[in-house]
Formats: sequence, structure tokens, C-alpha cells
Amino acid sequence: MLKPESRYVLWTRYTDGQQVHETMFKITSHQENEKQNHNITSNLLQWLSSKRQEIICVGQDVKKRETLCTSWWECKLAQTLWKTVTQKSTIHDVKQKFHKACPKWYPSRVGLQLERGGPFLKDYITIQSVASSSIVTLYFTDLGQQVSWTTVFLAEYTGPLLIYLLFYLRIPYIYDMKESSRRLRHPVVHLACFCHCIHYIRYLLETLFVHKVSTGHTPLKNLIKSCAFYWGFTSWIAYYINHPWYTPPSFGNRQVIVSAINFLICEAGNHFINVVLAHPNHTGNNACFPSPNYNPFTWMFFLVSCPNYTYEIGSWISFTVMTQTLPVGIFTLLMSIQMSLWAQKKHKIYLKKFSSYMHRKSAMIPFIL
Repeated sequence: MLKPESRYVLWTRYTDGQQVHETMFKITSHQENEKQNHNITSNLLQWLSSKRQEIICVGQDVKKRETLCTSWWECKLAQTLWKTVTQKSTIHDVKQKFHKACPKWYPSRVGLQLERGGPFLKDYITIQSVASSSIVTLYFTDLGQQVSWTTVFLAEYTGPLLIYLLFYLRIPYIYDMKESSRRLRHPVVHLACFCHCIHYIRYLLETLFVHKVSTGHTPLKNLIKSCAFYWGFTSWIAYYINHPWYTPPSFGNRQVIVSAINFLICEAGNHFINVVLAHPNHTGNNACFPSPNYNPFTWMFFLVSCPNYTYEIGSWISFTVMTQTLPVGIFTLLMSIQMSLWAQKKHKIYLKKFSSYMHRKSAMIPFIL
């Protein structure tokens, strides 16, 4: 355990051509090593001044000047942080100080690890909790451009909503106008548009007002991949369902009505499960296992640990049966595979934390998966 009067000196060491940079926090006693701390400060200031002078004298030698600028920045960073990183400082505080010393690396772009290739430290972790000795070595990785999770979800869900409506309106750049005006739409086309819009409007409203969206960030490439997946499949699905030559389901109105009712039931169940999961008792590090309440839609918790995924898959299966189109079926299959992986991962976490609540529960599909 660190002494209350301990303080930390931050130092950086770079290797050319690598993204990972070593960062060392040296812990010294404030009372016993005051002279040593003073010497560190003096040496840093002297080195900083000498590097500034060398940079001025380099002139047009660009390569050497860049090397000296890097060294000068390292010294500047160490000088800026050595007095301000305390044992109570969190990883987020360290990231903030990095950003202050070098604006290029904003906090969400900085990843700190205890060992190369290890997991990134959470922002709420304190320096004291990871300091097992007088030296703490962290590894810094530039995570690249980052975007917030809220931005990712809003982009994922707004795109499909608008794209589907463009195909539903049958704009002339997509379908032949003569065919569109000559052939009447089957009622299932209007119902499919209504259900699709309800689904993504619910997503958007829950993102804004229900979900406790993580304050963390994700690489920009993940936003691009997610949008490409959702937007691309929506275009394919909407093109077939709203096409003038679209054929209605084989079993007629009975198939459409039963599927539509089941779709709305699953959408309602998904919403009520998300409301339960957003409760403060079910979020954070001290969360308890979600339990069903008086709402019948929440009774699915008796059978599975991730009923939100159960209802989500139920919605897309219903939409597939209602529209009877291949693109919807492929999308449902891919989403089922992905959600089963998410459900199994979350189920394992629940097993570790709430083993007494997980007796005979499945992850997503009752008694099967």
C-alpha cells in the first residue's frame, strides 16, 4: 500500500516507428526525498532549456529538429505532470494531463495498459490501486480517432429509418415510374413500412431517453462498419418490399396479421425489458441481477438472462414471415448469430456474479440456448 504522502513522476520513452510508448510513474516519499524531488525539477528545467536552445540552433536540419522537438516535448510533459499525479489520481486524470500537454491526444484517444497487449485500464481506476511497488509502468497506445457510443447508435438507427422511407415513396431514381403508377401496392407493403419505422423510432427514443449509454468511445472505423451493415441491409430489404413487382405472402392476410401482431408484442416486450435494465439497480459495478416485476413482458427473466435479445430476434422473425422476402431472412439470420454471441457472453458474466439467480436459465432462447 502506498504512503499517503507519496507523489508520482511521469516520464515517457518513445521507440521510432511504434505506436506504443512506455510511460513510467516513479513514486517517491514527499517527506524523505524532498531534496531528490527538487533535483528532478532542476534537471528537467535545465534539460528543457538546453533542448530549446538546440532546436533554435538546428536551423534547416528538419530531421534532427523533429527529433529534438520530440525530446523537448517529453521533457515538457514530465515537467507538467510530475507534481500533479497523486495516488488518488485516476486513469482519466492522467489522460486529461496528457491532453493538456499534447492536445493531439484527447482523453478518449489514449489507451493505458499495465502490460503490452493487456486490457486497457478503465478511467475510474486510481493510480494507487495499480501501484504494487515504487515503480508503476504503463503502456500508452494511440487508439486513433474516436466517436461516442451515442453518436454510433444515433447514426446506426437514423439511417435505416430514412432510407426505408425513400424506397417506400418510390422515388423515380429507384423504380420505373410507369410500373409504380400502374401497379397498386399490397396492404402488407404499408404495414411493413409502419412496423419498420416503429422499430427504429423506438431504438432512437430509447437511445436518447432510456438507455444508460456508456460515456466511453469507440474507434471511428466501428461507426463506419456498423452504418455500412445497417444501411446496406436496409437498402436491400426496402428495395424488394417496395418494388412494384413485389408479391404478397403465400398464405395471404392470415399470415400477415398473425406476424404483425407477434411483431408488435415483441417490440413492446423489448421496450419494457430495456426500461427494467436501465434502472439504477441494474447498472454500474454494484448492479444486481434484473428481476421480473408485475409487467407480464418482464416474466421472460424467469427463463432467460437476456430477454431483450429474445424479443429482438422475435421481432425480426415476425417481420420475415410477414414480408416473406429473402433479404429480411438473411438479415434476421445474421442478427440472430450476433445476438446469440452477445447473449452467451453476458450470460457467462451473470453466472460469475449471480450464480444463485441463474439456476436453469438459458442465455437467449428458453431451454435451448
